[in-house]
Amino acid sequence: MANLNVKINSLSLKNPVMTASGTFGYGLEFSDFIDLSLLGGIIVKGTTLHPRQGNPYPRMAETAMGMLNCVGLQNKGVDYFCEHIYPEVRNLGTHVIVNVSGSSPEEYAACAARIDTLEDIPAIELNISCPNVRQGGMAFGVTTSGASSVVKAVRANYHKTLIVKLSPNVTNIADIARACEAEGADAVSLINTLMGMAVDIEHRQPLLSIGTGGLSGPAVKPVALRMVWQVAKAVGIPVVGLGGISTPEDAIEFLMVGATAIEVGTANFIDPAVTVRIIDGINHWLDTHGCESVNDIIGVIS
Repeated sequence: MANLNVKINSLSLKNPVMTASGTFGYGLEFSDFIDLSLLGGIIVKGTTLHPRQGNPYPRMAETAMGMLNCVGLQNKGVDYFCEHIYPEVRNLGTHVIVNVSGSSPEEYAACAARIDTLEDIPAIELNISCPNVRQGGMAFGVTTSGASSVVKAVRANYHKTLIVKLSPNVTNIADIARACEAEGADAVSLINTLMGMAVDIEHRQPLLSIGTGGLSGPAVKPVALRMVWQVAKAVGIPVVGLGGISTPEDAIEFLMVGATAIEVGTANFIDPAVTVRIIDGINHWLDTHGCESVNDIIGVIS
């Protein structure tokens, strides 16, 4: 077997395959389907300082080669996570990473500081790119000043590995990535969902309750791949790639354009064991191509 170990700053992953926030719950929901300890990491659903109800229904719609969602970061808040979820996930045999969001830099920082106290949570993914909330989220991730303000506030209050999740709904994603790096981000992950819309022509109204939502799935992969390639060339910190990954070959493409690790999202809804299949497929590809380590192919396309 090839060596699949990769590193994101000081965070060592047994393999480069993680799960994308919002598509894998807290990991426990998938324990009947796979051995969670086989994964490189689990990024749990979005967590905020205070509980959020999310958006009204309907908030999901199927599209060709993907799906739209406007869930809106529904969660019970960081205190509930610390008191009730953390004891259940701290010993899953893989890294559990918390996706953190907020409505202001101060909220982001306070939530991150709470997570910082949890011994067995080695990293957070800072969500400055969610397009489905009315306050915060993508509003911070579409300008360099907005991204900088959140990362700076969080970095002052969080002392472990800090990954910043970037929005594709920008003019130059490399500029945003560089701004995050300058304020102390240890890595960036991209892409979050693309803004999209679907219409119910019989009722003459949008299919989603708030009109628009985030598009994910195989349809976004070419855009995601291009942006990962651009960002990997622009920054000196690791890049985590996601967007439409559903096969080992998809994952390998992201690794070749510069991603140190990848996240699997929408594909989890179709096949709850897809992550393990991708890990096995990467290993098989490396073996058949004479590669001793996954690092042999990371960034080979410059």
